[in-house]
Amino acid sequence: MKVNSNYLFVAILSLSFLSCNKKEFLDERPNSDVFVPTTLEDFQALLDNEIALSVTPTLGELSADNYYLTADFWKQTIIPKEHNAYIWAEKVFEGESTVEDWNAPYKQVLYANVILDGLKKVPVTSGNLQQWNNMKGSALFIRAYAFYNLAQVFALPYNATTAGNDLGIPLKLTPNVDEVVHRSKLDETYAQILADLLEAKDLLPAEVSYAYRNRPNKPAAFAQLARVYVSMRLYDKAGAYADSCLHLKDTLMDYNNFKDLFTLRPFDKYNPETLYQTKFIETGVLKAGSLTRGCFVDTILYRSYSPNDLRRSLFYQGNSFYANMKGGYTGTLLFFTGLATDEMYLVRAECRARAGDMEGAQKDLNYLLQRRYQTGTFIPYTTSTPNLQDTILNERRKEMPFRGVRWTDIRRLNMEDPNITPMRILDGLPYTLPVNSPKYALPIPPDAMSTGHYIQNER
Repeated sequence: MKVNSNYLFVAILSLSFLSCNKKEFLDERPNSDVFVPTTLEDFQALLDNEIALSVTPTLGELSADNYYLTADFWKQTIIPKEHNAYIWAEKVFEGESTVEDWNAPYKQVLYANVILDGLKKVPVTSGNLQQWNNMKGSALFIRAYAFYNLAQVFALPYNATTAGNDLGIPLKLTPNVDEVVHRSKLDETYAQILADLLEAKDLLPAEVSYAYRNRPNKPAAFAQLARVYVSMRLYDKAGAYADSCLHLKDTLMDYNNFKDLFTLRPFDKYNPETLYQTKFIETGVLKAGSLTRGCFVDTILYRSYSPNDLRRSLFYQGNSFYANMKGGYTGTLLFFTGLATDEMYLVRAECRARAGDMEGAQKDLNYLLQRRYQTGTFIPYTTSTPNLQDTILNERRKEMPFRGVRWTDIRRLNMEDPNITPMRILDGLPYTLPVNSPKYALPIPPDAMSTGHYIQNER
């Protein structure tokens, strides 16, 4: 039977505790004729709901240092979280309700939990084993992906010495809306993320679907494991999973093949580097970053590209003083936050350099950059290049601007060599975010606090 995905969406919304408070939900139980997903085909239709499942929080990027706003534009920003996150204000939401940075990932968790619970009622046979495994692996991946994105915004960076005491996020593991879930410890948060991904990687298909880039797959699971371990600063494991990913999918685009460097949308969402397609939740500031003369790329970042670096033209439009970001690997105005092979080359290069494998590190870095510079202009790095690890980190920032990784990078790198202090200047007044400030964890939104009664983050 072909399932109408709209019915699935209605069914899930009827279960969701995110769009209303708990009392409202209990007062309006779903009636008996609401469609409930029960088959593998139902679950696949649910997983293909890109509107719900393919978005990630923006608060980290809004708080990072890839962009700056003019004072006039900042004053006119009417959405409280965008206005206040920019200056790392103590109060971010000002009573704003329905904060999608929290609600959207937990809706994704709900979708995943509905599927995982539903699969228990679907008998496994020789005829459906592959599809059944794919559904379970996909649900586990999506839950882990959502938990990880929440942890990057609403919990402090992972520190092995304090993670047993630091607060993590609420780990919702069932679709039961009556279940009371408190904030876990940070080590428990990461343990759950890793457990889900480690199970998912053995269930998912090895192929990346051309038509469905929002469908989880084994290379994406390896890539997400690498991303998680980088955030934990467990670089040996991060490098191993980046390597596993690249053994399955190692394609890189050669930017020299783009005929029009100055087109506004140079990349397609189906480009061969993309392993898993997600994008930022739409916000005025980030969308304006490619449209207006009030939101600009950080000048130090923009000027770090050499004239022969094709990323300068493909990623941006403007000049050394006022450059705007173009759309990324989504093919739209909304910036790409998913997983791609270019990130994995940089992860493996960084991890090799940290392990002392300078030959392997420079090989990965050169392989990437030869496809980013105008043909014949790139001078390859060698094993004797001084500060190769720092060079790799600089290229990481230049390769992945506005992709949701900079906030995590600031958090983790300041735990090793604390020299990144983001600063804003508005009407001559400086605002700074001190190294290792508690403000590296954003506050839990008021509506979530009122229903969950969580311990709030220190600001």
